[in-house]
Amino acid sequence: MKIRDQLEQTLGRFTELEQMMSDPSVLSGETGNMANILREHGGLSKTALKYRRYKKLSEDLRDLAPMLASADPDERQMAEEETKGIREERERIWDELLELSVGGDDANRTRCVMEVRAGTGGEEAALFARDLFEMYRRYAEIRGWKFEVMDSSISERGGFKEVILSIEGDGAYRELQFESGGHRVQRVPETEAQGRVHTSAATVAVMPEPEDIEIDLKPEDYRLDKFCASGPGGQHVNKTESAIRLTHLETGIVVQCQDEKSQHKNLAKAIRVLKTRLYEAKRETERKERSKERMSLIGSGDRSERIRTYNFPQNRLTDHRINLTLYKLDHVMTGDLAPVAAALLEYERSMLRDDEAA
Repeated sequence: MKIRDQLEQTLGRFTELEQMMSDPSVLSGETGNMANILREHGGLSKTALKYRRYKKLSEDLRDLAPMLASADPDERQMAEEETKGIREERERIWDELLELSVGGDDANRTRCVMEVRAGTGGEEAALFARDLFEMYRRYAEIRGWKFEVMDSSISERGGFKEVILSIEGDGAYRELQFESGGHRVQRVPETEAQGRVHTSAATVAVMPEPEDIEIDLKPEDYRLDKFCASGPGGQHVNKTESAIRLTHLETGIVVQCQDEKSQHKNLAKAIRVLKTRLYEAKRETERKERSKERMSLIGSGDRSERIRTYNFPQNRLTDHRINLTLYKLDHVMTGDLAPVAAALLEYERSMLRDDEAA
């Protein structure tokens, strides 16, 4: 989708939300959606208002065009001066809109769900998955984002077989979306007596979290199963059926949450994750439908695609998509992910500029 089409879509949705906010049934609270509408409206406002201003400036330029051809020199001079100022402002706003558009339609969502799973490599892969979890947690702290564990499955040595996170804050999805894919680690495992370097892997998926009003999910759309939460090795964490498993009947998508002691809290988290996966499935369908259009060279976000290598003996991080190599892996693993995120965003920004120039 071209940037202008994307911006038109954003402004259209923003206008629709504005109308909803003035609807008496919404204001009265009858629909119960006001909080979600306000949150979505706020998330779109920065981009939508800038684009609305951009379109107004374009209209002003069109209105000034006849005056530029006026026979009256004073009128022509005034029009030329005004045109110059409007063009400069419009160009500045366009650069800002380009920046806000990096990452596609969902670039400016403030909430996302991240799933980190151990891949090949057994226990070492699970420990690497935990290291990635800690890297993202520290980066979220540095950025001032809210970070919440939705569900996790812990391995025997304290690694993660799988962990699902919710991250919320300004720029969260925009900066983290390019983390989706396969992450490979090369290092000497703690259990390796002879000091040999092993290779193992983990996969990451980052999905924008939709607002409640965007995904219509009713209780009859899924099967709800309750069970006792368990820990490593099948040990029971508690004897009450606080863990929740949801199976979406139409798609077969399965989500489970057991981190909370409260069944109600686990259900709320599971519904959020299920809605996110349903939204991601919808986005994937749309991506396939327009597959003939340009796909970002940064990658599709497919978890089978190897995107990065973490070489501990050489203190080296390599992002294979943009040929980025940094010899400060120790800094990155402690949460200094900013140089990597910035490089990926700049690469995507340059691709957008090339697209617009084409």
